[in-house]
Parts: sequence; structure tokens; C-alpha cells
Amino acid sequence: MRIEGLLLATAIASVSFSAPLIAATAAPALAVAFWRNAMAVGALTPFALVRHRAELRGLGRREVLLTVGAGVLLALHFGMWLPSLHMTSVASSTALCTTTPIWTTLVLRLRGHRPPALVWGGTAVAFLGVVILTGVDLSLSTRALAGDALALAAGMAAAGYVLLGAEVRRTVGTVPYTYVCYTTTAVLLLITCLVSGSSLGGYSGESWLKLAALTVTAQLLGHSLINRVVKSLGPSVTSTAILLETPGAALIAALWLGQLPQAAAYPALVVILAGLALVIMGDRRNKQQA
Repeated sequence: MRIEGLLLATAIASVSFSAPLIAATAAPALAVAFWRNAMAVGALTPFALVRHRAELRGLGRREVLLTVGAGVLLALHFGMWLPSLHMTSVASSTALCTTTPIWTTLVLRLRGHRPPALVWGGTAVAFLGVVILTGVDLSLSTRALAGDALALAAGMAAAGYVLLGAEVRRTVGTVPYTYVCYTTTAVLLLITCLVSGSSLGGYSGESWLKLAALTVTAQLLGHSLINRVVKSLGPSVTSTAILLETPGAALIAALWLGQLPQAAAYPALVVILAGLALVIMGDRRNKQQA
């Protein structure tokens, strides 16, 4: 379990590069989402088609449908969250999008699982940490409310993505699952970019380098390692741990972009870690009693 915790920590550190790199990249938000997935597919193709060809061919109909479904939800997550950042405040968008573990726990409950009180309490505490860091500055303008709705829906989509990933990963390896999932996401985002008129090229060399860095960190290391550990750690622990991306991004922005974190960043980090600890304790007790 120690190696899984190390991999999860690496994943969170990697996805924390997402917001700072997106903010520093001079390209349309939807195009950034497309390229990070398309580049990841390109990098995974040699491994998937050569070393994991037999696994890909052996995927059953149910496994393929669930994996494609996860790819659709990941595309929805990117397609709704990134535009919401330009419609409402970054604080509101971040806080609403990180409701993912709440939806994850609710869906598990609806599916017949009974998350213990520690999981519910830890989820609430961890989300409180995000609220402390981002603040709440909801606006009543039509545009801002639409952005808030998109961010909330993006959090729901992310929960579905984590839950489907946990289900598929019971029987499917990380590379085959990730390859099919990212391919589905890239295709859907490409269609979205073409329909919306988002420019897919003409960027500076620096922007392309940042897109490559985003792919390596947030996508290949971040999301792919999350897909790796969700099998053993479970969706509740994994989705709650992702909340650490918020203070992680603030730290990277401070070191790289010179954007010093708010004073609330430090107590917020402590609160999120406390919430995650409660979720882990509750999850372990639930497994021991099963």
C-alpha cells in the first residue's frame, strides 16, 4: 500500500501543474484540453499497440463500453470546467468543480454501498479546506451563474470518470484502459474544437513546449497514475486526494509564476489533509468489516 500512496502523491503533484501551465499557455482552453489528450495518445500508442496489443484485443464489450464512457465523462469534465473559468470567478469555479468526492460518495451510496461516517465527514472536511483556500464569491449575473453551473457539472463528470475507472480497472490494465479512454476524450474534444471554432494551431514555440509539459505532467503522470491507483485505493480515497491539487497548484504558481499564495493556503492544506486522513481511516475500517 505504501507504493500506492507514493504513486498517488506523484499523481497529485503532477496534476497540480495543470492550472499554472494552462494559465501560462497562449492557446484556447478547449484546444489545450484537446492537445494534452492527443499528445498523450501519441505517446502511449507504441506501448499500447506493441506491448499491450493482446490486452486491447481481449477487451470485452462491457469493458470497452465502460472505458469509452469514462472517456466521454473526462471530455465533459474538461469541456465544461475550462470554459467556466472564463465565465465566473476562478475561486467559484475551482470550489464547485472540486465537489467531485461528494458526488463520488453519493453515487456509491445509491449503488448500495454504505460509506461509513468517517468517509462522509472526511469528504466534508476536505471540501471545507478547498472553500477556505478559494473563498466563496458567487455572483448573481446570468453569465456567472452559467459558469458556476458548468463548474458544478464538471465536478460531477469527474466523479463519474473516477467511478467508471475504478470499475474497469478491476479487470483491465492501466495502459489499455488509459489508451482507449484518452483516445475517446481526444476525439470528442477535437470535434468540440472544430464546431466551436477554437484554433488548433498557429501557436508559438513556447506555447507548444508548455503543451508538451502539460501532457507529460498533468496527463501522462497525473491522470494516468490516478487510473493506476484507483484500483487498489478505491474511488473515495482517490477523489478526495485530488482536492490536494488546489493547494498544490497554488504552491507551483508561487514558485514559478511569482503568485504568492494567500495566507489561507496553509491552514487550508492542513484541513484538506485532515479530511483525507479521515476518508482513508473510514475506507480501511469499511474494508476490514467487509
